[in-house]
Amino acid sequence: MCLALNPFTMGKMQSENPRDSRVIRPQPGLCVKTFTLPDKRKVFVNICQSAAVPHPPPLSREALVELLESEDPTGYRVPMSIGEAHTEVDNNSQGCTAYDVVISEEFFQKCQKDPLFQQFLIAVSLEGLENKYNLELSRDWKVLKNRKFLGSVNEQNIRTKSKPVIQEIDPKDTHTAPEPAKRPEFCLLVEPPVGDPEFLIAEIQLPGVASSLSLVLDLGEDRLVLNARPSLFHLDCFIPFFIDQEGSVAQYNTNTQILTVTMPVVSS
Repeated sequence: MCLALNPFTMGKMQSENPRDSRVIRPQPGLCVKTFTLPDKRKVFVNICQSAAVPHPPPLSREALVELLESEDPTGYRVPMSIGEAHTEVDNNSQGCTAYDVVISEEFFQKCQKDPLFQQFLIAVSLEGLENKYNLELSRDWKVLKNRKFLGSVNEQNIRTKSKPVIQEIDPKDTHTAPEPAKRPEFCLLVEPPVGDPEFLIAEIQLPGVASSLSLVLDLGEDRLVLNARPSLFHLDCFIPFFIDQEGSVAQYNTNTQILTVTMPVVSS
């Protein structure tokens, strides 16, 4: 039997909701100078670091080389928080635009130790800005040697994981701590397999979950968070494409105990 998720348990992640976000003050990292195309307006990108931002999956130098040489390098995603544009003044007293991009402190330190990783970090930061603000930025960039940040460091709101539901504890079970939720096995399928992606399909295996009523699913523009109550499974993963949250559909098959989430991909 295939059941649609309870509409009250599937929602759009709202970064402005104080319950789902926290305010951080990132630390300066490096400042990159580039310009917009085709009008060549000067832009500075402040790549910052914070321990509050999730770090991406482990990536060796060999794997990075393979990723960069592959036809589709979008399978690896770096979690980042991108701030609003702010107007600054450069060394020549000329007005310019600056953006703040915040990544994991651990991943930033790794990129500082290897020029190839640093180039990759700058490339994905520029791509993130282009996707969010519909820009085209030159890849003829320059890292400023004597400046880690242009302007003043601003606070940012970042999304946080969903808080666990409060549950009544049986007195006879108070002597044992509950087992932590497991990360379920899952796969992401791209449709169509060739060409521009139109849909992402997540298939998540949830053995032991008898009903969709125990599932809570949140979708962000590039993030999927799933909780199976009571503390059976927890999944928090970033998605390699921006998705249409409103148009996404989830179904739980109680026979196979597989949750299928179909997410339309936002065309670039």
